[in-house]
Amino acid sequence: MDVQNPSAPPRAQSRVARNNHPNRQAAPLSSGLIHENRRHTARFTVIGNHLTQHAELSLVAIGLACHIQSLPKGARVDIKTLTARFKEGSTRIAAALRELEAHGYLRRERQRVPSGRIVTRTVSCNQPGRRACDDAPHDHAATHPTPAEKRAPRKKKPLPAVPFPVYPAPALLQQAADLLSGLRRHDPHLLLSACDTAHLAPGVAAWLERDVTPAAVRHALTADLPPEGLRRPAALLAHRLAAQLPPLPPLRTPAAPPTVRHPLQNCDGCDRAFRSPTPGRCHDCRTSVATAA
Repeated sequence: MDVQNPSAPPRAQSRVARNNHPNRQAAPLSSGLIHENRRHTARFTVIGNHLTQHAELSLVAIGLACHIQSLPKGARVDIKTLTARFKEGSTRIAAALRELEAHGYLRRERQRVPSGRIVTRTVSCNQPGRRACDDAPHDHAATHPTPAEKRAPRKKKPLPAVPFPVYPAPALLQQAADLLSGLRRHDPHLLLSACDTAHLAPGVAAWLERDVTPAAVRHALTADLPPEGLRRPAALLAHRLAAQLPPLPPLRTPAAPPTVRHPLQNCDGCDRAFRSPTPGRCHDCRTSVATAA
């Protein structure tokens, strides 16, 4: 792996020595940034400048991506765990995670474990658009492809990132997966693989989480499809889920509980009718008894 840092030339000290030559005029001082770098030999992570200097990511998203890339395999990176670790709060962390997913630095995958349970795994991508298998060495046969293999594409283009729900409840993700599986009944070209369904399900769940009905989500995904069919239906659905994502619904103030109307009772003292959950005396009779006592 190339770990060179373009901001720290490897022979910075020799340049300083040359600048101190008595016959060389010193360069004018600048008010800009000056790097004081030392080479790391342990406990460090290589981060690409395409991430640290990303023009569209927020500072929270960049910092969160650097933190996630530094974690060991198997570490928990759900919203609850990250909120306990940082002080930005669940709302800002959830928004930062969605930014990283939209730009390909994070990917959510649903997998079935040996026990049969389906779990969601988070994949951190230090170079969006490339997967680990792209850099794996090939065997000897792969170095001499046949003419047919030369004409075939080498790798499948990854699907666009989809939004992710703030609270990915299993029931919500299952409802989203069922909706995607049923799209083929509306258009046979929308027959999706299990892998594509797992990639798209969080995006559908994000729509459902915004109080969009399943019928409205289905219409948004299937309306105005090309009449000649689709070469990559999952890519089109992923694009629509991200580009047409509706805003969060307005915060609704909980309605006040209804006023309880107790049944009518006859007072044991004056026989007047009054409302009470249980038989007994009315307020006036109770007051007079208390005063007499």
